[in-house]
Amino acid sequence: MSNMSKAKGWLVLLAMILALAGVTYIDFKGIDEYGTYAASDITLGLDLAGGVSITYQVVGDEEPDATDMQDTIGKLRARVEKYSTEALVYQEGADRISIEIPGVTDASVILEELGKPGQLYFIDQYDSEGNENYYGEYVVDAEGNYAVEYSLTKTIDELLADGSVKLVGTDVANANAAQYTDEFNNLHTCVELVLTEEGKIKFADATRAAIGHTLAIYYDGRFVTVPSVDQEITEGKAQITGSYTWDEAQALASTIRIGGLKLELEELHSKVVGAQLGSEAISTSLKAAVIGLIAVAIFMVAVYYISGVAATLALLIYTALVVLLLNGFDMTLTLSGIAGIILSIGMAVDANVIVFARIREEIATGKTVSSSMKIGFQKALSAIVDGNVTTVLAAVVLWIFGPGSVKGFAQTLILGIGLSMFTALVVTRLIMEALYAIGFKSEKWYGVAKEPKRFDFLGKRKLFFGISIAILLVGVIFMGINKITTGETMNFSLDFKGGTATTVTFNEEYTLSEIETQIIPLLEDISGSAIQAQPIQNSTEVVFKSNSLNMEQREEMEALLLAEFGVGSDQIQTETISSTISGEMTKDTVISIVIAVISMLIYIRFRFKDIRFGASGIAALLHDVLVVIAFYAMARVSVGNTFIACILTIVGYSINATIVIFDRIRENLELQERRETLEDVINKSISQTMSRSVFTSLTTLIMVVALYVLGVTAIREFALPLMVGITCGTYSSVCLASTMWHFLKLHIKDRPRDDD
Repeated sequence: MSNMSKAKGWLVLLAMILALAGVTYIDFKGIDEYGTYAASDITLGLDLAGGVSITYQVVGDEEPDATDMQDTIGKLRARVEKYSTEALVYQEGADRISIEIPGVTDASVILEELGKPGQLYFIDQYDSEGNENYYGEYVVDAEGNYAVEYSLTKTIDELLADGSVKLVGTDVANANAAQYTDEFNNLHTCVELVLTEEGKIKFADATRAAIGHTLAIYYDGRFVTVPSVDQEITEGKAQITGSYTWDEAQALASTIRIGGLKLELEELHSKVVGAQLGSEAISTSLKAAVIGLIAVAIFMVAVYYISGVAATLALLIYTALVVLLLNGFDMTLTLSGIAGIILSIGMAVDANVIVFARIREEIATGKTVSSSMKIGFQKALSAIVDGNVTTVLAAVVLWIFGPGSVKGFAQTLILGIGLSMFTALVVTRLIMEALYAIGFKSEKWYGVAKEPKRFDFLGKRKLFFGISIAILLVGVIFMGINKITTGETMNFSLDFKGGTATTVTFNEEYTLSEIETQIIPLLEDISGSAIQAQPIQNSTEVVFKSNSLNMEQREEMEALLLAEFGVGSDQIQTETISSTISGEMTKDTVISIVIAVISMLIYIRFRFKDIRFGASGIAALLHDVLVVIAFYAMARVSVGNTFIACILTIVGYSINATIVIFDRIRENLELQERRETLEDVINKSISQTMSRSVFTSLTTLIMVVALYVLGVTAIREFALPLMVGITCGTYSSVCLASTMWHFLKLHIKDRPRDDD
């Protein structure tokens, strides 16, 4: 450790306390009178804060094709993710599409920006007889700048009839903002178009005919761009160039994508909806976080003494910075985002535990406290970096390839892990150096590691594998029983399978708390499933979403609402809605997880020089996921949007715990004594890291248990399987992963490699 003076030690501690106080003040009050960057300024998801709900109806008398509806929903989902990655798009009835966008309240602005979802047209400047199809004239905008405003000389129907419309939106496969370098090496922004196979042929014909004049793109009653054509384009790819900013190019690309819808839609209605979970969910989550942090602080101080004090101060700084940066990066916080933060808190504590255990081990060898701290941080570095990098790697892949709700989880997880590594490796170290400098130099303040009692983990492998197989078999049996009794292997919520939306206009306005306590329990008795409620702001309307209701249940619900609340049948509207978690979203989630796992496998292979470590770690991770799925089936926990967040959390947590043990095995193999067998090395490594495995699980469980005890129903449905996953992750890391590596080590021999 550095030779910090006593005076400098006090200055460092004072600086840390002032930094904590300053960031905490901003979290509560913000940086100005408007509360900018305060916790209250964080953008909340639809489940926590509500937002705008827009319902579109397909234009035309015929019922739309189901494939066209799904294609339209998918493209709309890509469009509205510019407002929030947590936006929901789902089918309502046979010909309606509903969009729910969190964190916004001005429906008119959203509708104006979103435009009228429908067809987009590529129009040649001239018709077959040489007449102009559109003309431009100069106008002065509000800022006094000149601009060209274009107008049609004919109607769209006339242009379609005379062949002036060369392509339509469905001929465009994709459109994105991009950058290119000109002949003078200057960087410019453009929009790149990719045509479909049919569009490629049409575009070649259109550009050949339009050389020397313009080919305009017309959408929602206006010209979105009027580019000139200077050559025939035959490759099915094109660039729209101009003086675009990046935001302008993105907006144009987004408009072109939305114009590729196969169906034309018209707005049916828009409204501001209340939260699904409400302020109670936020307040209880905050209470749980405070209680959890206090409990973790007490635990760390009780176990690690003065090191625990340093970790507690660093953890408080970490928490304050997370709140500040959620605002700074304009992230939308949802229930899945809270999951990412919980996981990163657990990993922040984990890094400290690894360091403190190492320091105690060095003190036990007779080294000074100062030397032990220096060596402890050095030896812990590889385990901390490898564990965090594998999790960040997975999160980055999920962010890039995952659907909206997964992106929210990935963003907060990346933010949390980045901060946790900074606080563990920099802030905690500085605080410990300062505490040492001001007088905490005796080893009694840090503790001395005792030689861990060896346990024959490998010798008990048959028992461990037997337990795992039994749990998984019981899960399969329960799935079979569920299938026979209910028709479904698990308790899938409307998020996965769709259901019924019942809009009720009450005679008085109810708060979300009153709805949850007075109305929902009565309706759940009828539906037999959990119900989500969304009050419509500034009205007496409430939308109740449940699993599909049959005619008998609907009639029973109407009778109850009339008897208990005086609501007549004319005040109740019922619609069948599709799942908010579409098949495409589920597929994208699975694909992103597979890519993430492969990426982790590759990283472990190169860091550990042994593919068997990666294979064993992934196998243990898969085991944990299957056990959690089995628990969902056995406990009949609702499988909804939080299910994905829970599985993703387990993926990140499990691999981190396993990496720490593998890192110790790798280290001990390099120090292996002649009389030690491979089995001895593995058992010793697991025993040496046992305290880390148990303590990290306990600190993470403390946070999750607090959420379970204090949280609302939806949060409990997330916290309960998460507790199972955390416990299982520790079990598999300790009892299974190393055993599987040992098996592969014996049966798959080393091959000589150039990089060894």
